[in-house]
Amino acid sequence: MKKWLPLKALVVFGTRPEAIKTAPVIKRMGKEPSAFQVATVVTAQHRELLDQVLELFELAPDYDLDVMESNQSLAAITEKILRGFGKILEKESPDIALVQGDTTTAFVAALAAFYRKIPIGHVEAGLRTGNKYSPYPEEMNRRLVDTLSDLFFAPTEESKENLLQENVNPENIYVTGNTAIDALFYILENNHTPDPTLARIIDESKRLILLTVHRRESWGKPLEEMCYAIKDLAQLHRDSQIIIPVHLNPNVRKTVFGLLSAEENIVLTEPLSYRPFIELMKNSYLILTDSGGIQEEAPSLGKPVLVLRESTERPEGVKAGTAKVVSTRRERIFAETHRLLTDKAEYERMARAANPYGDGRAAARICKILLNWHSEKAGPIQS
Repeated sequence: MKKWLPLKALVVFGTRPEAIKTAPVIKRMGKEPSAFQVATVVTAQHRELLDQVLELFELAPDYDLDVMESNQSLAAITEKILRGFGKILEKESPDIALVQGDTTTAFVAALAAFYRKIPIGHVEAGLRTGNKYSPYPEEMNRRLVDTLSDLFFAPTEESKENLLQENVNPENIYVTGNTAIDALFYILENNHTPDPTLARIIDESKRLILLTVHRRESWGKPLEEMCYAIKDLAQLHRDSQIIIPVHLNPNVRKTVFGLLSAEENIVLTEPLSYRPFIELMKNSYLILTDSGGIQEEAPSLGKPVLVLRESTERPEGVKAGTAKVVSTRRERIFAETHRLLTDKAEYERMARAANPYGDGRAAARICKILLNWHSEKAGPIQS
């Protein structure tokens, strides 16, 4: 009888978005222990936010590099991960290293694997803005990861096309959908008690606007512009409530608390764990964000998204009509948000647009592709 050795995968992630999008793949692998031998590594690039997701998805990492330090530089993070993950690769000697997205963790882990000639699989490959400083450093992180990778799990056909234009072998590109939708459906399908924190802060008599901001390229003047736009909206639309889970980075907190804490209908909260955050999105009338993941998740909930950036690597949502890029400029943010609050037809057009990012089965596709790749690469052995 012929059989194949299990595929030995080393999966690494370090931030909350990475954990959310990697969790469906890890859990799917866990359902097939005869096919997969999985070890997980967290860098803890974002310690507190990451731990929330680990608990929610019941993930217990095999290794924890614990690189988090307040306000540390990208160079410091890079050095720690390169050394720490390199040692784990040497110990585990996996068949493949799996990374996700566009973080410093993903880039450095891929680099460490490349140095040891270990194949690399990139979940959420092929996203591009074309501007290496927008978003920063994510745009270059994902380009570099794709330069180093061997298997490319592109979430959309457009992502695949980006890779083809960069001369990636089409035989190594697979359109899978985005695992963010898998994670979202997992939360929606599992019954849970409403979070008491939300009951205390949500004013059900008002339309809820959800705002999230965190990106490094927005620190300083752009973030100030965003905050002034939100302040203008709060003062004009007293019938709306604006809730802002404030990111832990001190560069964000100083500006947001300094400019917005005095407004009656603006609620500043600590970051929410993933489950209550999904609940908050469901209760929102519309969402303003510079996050990539929310651009993917919100359309499944029927929520229009205004993207507080100069560009997006997720143009599929813009083309589908679920999202609109409104820059970081005060006047533009105010005008586009005011329009959605006053123009019912425009609001309904965005709210009813179809989600282009997936059907919730991306993780299953990725695992199937990995097994096919492994069987072709390793060949059968005799039992």
